[in-house]
Amino acid sequence: MNATTLLKDAFTGPGALTRLAGAALLLTTLSAQHPHPAFERGREKDLFSLVPNWKFFAPNPATHDYHYLYRTLDENRETSPWIELDLIKDRRMIQAFWFSSRRTEKAVFDICSAIIKNIAKGEDPTGSPPFRVLAEFIRKQIRDAPNVSEVRGFQFSVVRAGGHDDSEDPEVLYVSTYQAMNPVSPGFLRAA
Repeated sequence: MNATTLLKDAFTGPGALTRLAGAALLLTTLSAQHPHPAFERGREKDLFSLVPNWKFFAPNPATHDYHYLYRTLDENRETSPWIELDLIKDRRMIQAFWFSSRRTEKAVFDICSAIIKNIAKGEDPTGSPPFRVLAEFIRKQIRDAPNVSEVRGFQFSVVRAGGHDDSEDPEVLYVSTYQAMNPVSPGFLRAA
């Protein structure tokens, strides 16, 4: 059998319709994964959702890393140097199967993304729930840090970097105002 006969049998022999449908589905699936909108046409005509979308869990995948830095203000009103929170741990083989420790890293990333979206809209994120959660997370990291003297307050910064791409310089996206280490509730301030 030569190649021409095999090709002819693939399109005309028994099971040809199934092979053609499978080939069309494979090509449509592969092309639908391309980020350009022109490749989405196959999925738009897919009435029964047969074309899988591997971008389902990350339709807009992260292309940058966020780095969180803080500095503290002590009782003598002296400011410490900026300290980076080390949230991204070195990966181990077991984490390909079970990676529950990444939940904190992912949660902080999502909270930071919400803060950055508020800033992009021109809003002050300081009173927003994502800001309060991130500030409390950093406050806990400071309290849990070894060799911490009396800290009156802290300030944090969010920096975006290209991850493994060293050609891109880090960009400071946000620097907070100083936050009290022991905040008082808003109700207490009104009563005082």
